Amino acid sequence: MTRRASGYGLPRTRRQGRRLNPPSPLWGSNGVAFGPDGRLYVAQFLAGRISAVDPATGDIETVVPMDSPVQSPDDLAFGADGSMYIADLVPGRVWRRSPHGAYTLVSDEVKVPNGITCVGDRLFVNEMKMNGRLLELFPEGGDPVVLTDGLAFGNAMQPGPDGCLYYPHMISRQVWRIPPDGGVPEVVAEGVHDPVAVRFDQAGVLHVLSRGLEGIVTRVDLHGTGSRELITSGVTGLDNAAFDAENRMFVSSFASGGITELHPDGRTRPVVPRGLDGPYGVTIDLGGTVYAADHYRVARPEHPADDGGSGDVATEILQPFFHGITADGGLLHTTSQYGSVQTYDPATNATRVRATGLNQPLGIAVRSDGMLVVAETGAGRVIGVDATDTVTVLVEGLNHPVDVTFDADGHCYVSDDRLGVVLRIDDGGSVVLADGLGAPQGLAAHGEALFTVDIEHRRLWSVSLTTGERLVKAEDLAVGPPPGVARRPDPPLFAHGVPGLAPRFAGLAAAPDGSLLLSSNGEGTVLRLTPNE
Repeated sequence: MTRRASGYGLPRTRRQGRRLNPPSPLWGSNGVAFGPDGRLYVAQFLAGRISAVDPATGDIETVVPMDSPVQSPDDLAFGADGSMYIADLVPGRVWRRSPHGAYTLVSDEVKVPNGITCVGDRLFVNEMKMNGRLLELFPEGGDPVVLTDGLAFGNAMQPGPDGCLYYPHMISRQVWRIPPDGGVPEVVAEGVHDPVAVRFDQAGVLHVLSRGLEGIVTRVDLHGTGSRELITSGVTGLDNAAFDAENRMFVSSFASGGITELHPDGRTRPVVPRGLDGPYGVTIDLGGTVYAADHYRVARPEHPADDGGSGDVATEILQPFFHGITADGGLLHTTSQYGSVQTYDPATNATRVRATGLNQPLGIAVRSDGMLVVAETGAGRVIGVDATDTVTVLVEGLNHPVDVTFDADGHCYVSDDRLGVVLRIDDGGSVVLADGLGAPQGLAAHGEALFTVDIEHRRLWSVSLTTGERLVKAEDLAVGPPPGVARRPDPPLFAHGVPGLAPRFAGLAAAPDGSLLLSSNGEGTVLRLTPNE
């Protein structure tokens, strides 16, 4: 067992390699539940695995690996016989994992299953969508029974002291309950701050977790005085919670992973450190601040302790979803693979939507005239977004463009990770600059060289802009699945109209001093590669 999820060391490189933050022990932490062995089991939606955490030591053991039948576990619960039940959100499946480790499909009739709970040997699950349902499932066979519908994005739920099932409506900011044998659903709390999960402590007090930046937990004494109390934890992007037999509360974070013990007065104790969920794209501004597009947020990895920093990861903005990113003066331009391009101003916290309805936009760069140039991966084209937010097609008919960059002379280049090439864009067409690069993703230019990250062979390539000569500058990069885990086919980007799983993207950026910033998404770090003197 280990605290660290990474199976990588530093790469073999002709440059000096240094991580800006420690490897992430948990790539996001979602549903949590104590198992029969007293350990806290953690569903990691983005990683596609479930881990068991010792709450005393923080030691981690992978229980459901990335190459199991489970694709995107978002919540879990334990039955009376010790079986683990798993809500597999994107493919719409609910699994049973026996105490001996055997997997059985319970149901594939639930759309985007999320909140899941057991009442004795009975199993209940809800759907994270508008007009979602709450259902009872039967592991031994039988058709699902719908208790109620009309949920405004259901999520983590739990039986209360009165025997009813309590569940949040995330969009309408309410908490509801319904008897497990059916009946009329009832609102029990309104105006709750961004509710994402409901949990009862050992004394029967309801705790409602909020998914916002401040990490707010609302304590509601439903079965006593009815009073409310707000606790601000500082854990950004709370997702779920579990109470142990001693009534200690442990919380998870979809935005930054980790496990934190939260005391009633708001004090916290890190059990598993938080970190990056990806990262995806990476950039550096003129002041030297590094920003990472980290799916649910834009994050700032700090310099490690041996470089005078803390090694922490700060949240610049919490908002779904961020995948491509580039700095432009004091602004940050970002893409979401779910279809949008935005501009964010860190000085004012203002966000401006630049384009919507695109087909999986990913890499982004700024042309010398200020136009945003975007690799629209799903459409096989490169587009431009001008100052008036008008979208123009710059080149089309590409296979799978994933990143774009410009050299000092203003020439545009695009990587294609299916064809294994880097292309130069000329007058609405494209020519091959270099091929045979495996699966190149992140691109950056500096001086007379173009650099790209090959996620197939875990290499950093240097390509001469004048001759096309290719050189391997680093190997054994921490990109893609960990060693020994086969890469799965890209999952559905959407599931029943709800964002599914965004494919991983290993971004790359060049700093003015010639160093490169790499998204080491195999371990959850940003790696700085500095030229040797």
